[in-house]
Amino acid sequence: MPTPKKPTSPRTKSSSRKPLVYGAVTVVAAGLLGFASYRATAPDDTAPDTSSAPAAEVSADPNEGVYPELAKLARRDADDKLAVGRADAPVVLIEYADFKCGYCGKFARDTEPELIEQYVKDGTLRIEWRNFPIFGEESENAARGAWAAGQQNRFWEFHGAAYAEGAKEKGFGKDRVKALAEEAGVKDLDRFMKDLDGDAARAAVKKDQEQAYGIGATSTPSFLINGRPIAGAQPDETFRQAIEAAAEQAKATGSAGDEAGEPAK
Repeated sequence: MPTPKKPTSPRTKSSSRKPLVYGAVTVVAAGLLGFASYRATAPDDTAPDTSSAPAAEVSADPNEGVYPELAKLARRDADDKLAVGRADAPVVLIEYADFKCGYCGKFARDTEPELIEQYVKDGTLRIEWRNFPIFGEESENAARGAWAAGQQNRFWEFHGAAYAEGAKEKGFGKDRVKALAEEAGVKDLDRFMKDLDGDAARAAVKKDQEQAYGIGATSTPSFLINGRPIAGAQPDETFRQAIEAAAEQAKATGSAGDEAGEPAK
């Protein structure tokens, strides 16, 4: 398995791998994201299928393995272009992913649509995307392209195009990223290209990337479900169990987001 490239920015290099101040116990627990990756970053299709790998443990106790400080990372911003679902949904799944990651694509194609159909549409779940490019320049291009597409309300269409079967094999050079934006229905491609190389895109991607390193994530995909770390392209049942446990806990405590959003279409 190729070793992920470290960020080239000296500032990112020096700061992004230092855990953010969430409390020592929380940061150690969040390190599970890196420990339990099950080779999720494998960027080629010849890597072993993780569908038969052991699932990340999800206890029947909805409080076990949940870290409240990590749950606070949910933005719950109704205007977030890189999220789907109600801002006040009782459960928030935060996904840290790279468009060059083979198992991120597997999750995007095989698992995420089912979660959206089953849990997002009924208001139970919100999914918040975090760009976590770890495979170098092309990963960065795709991440900024995803953000730029989002500025024209086409993030999820870009996400689908970039994770389609065979898409990553074509690479994510700037011309290819522009083609993906066109495929995704981005109308103003000139604005898209300016946004792609703009300071705002770079800052947004860096913020997500540093958050991921700060909680101990070292591979993609990595997830938080109401503060419960889950790493790798786990079986669908792992996500369903975690979502349903989180929903039950939210119901019991009467907790949800403070800001209401619109139901997913």
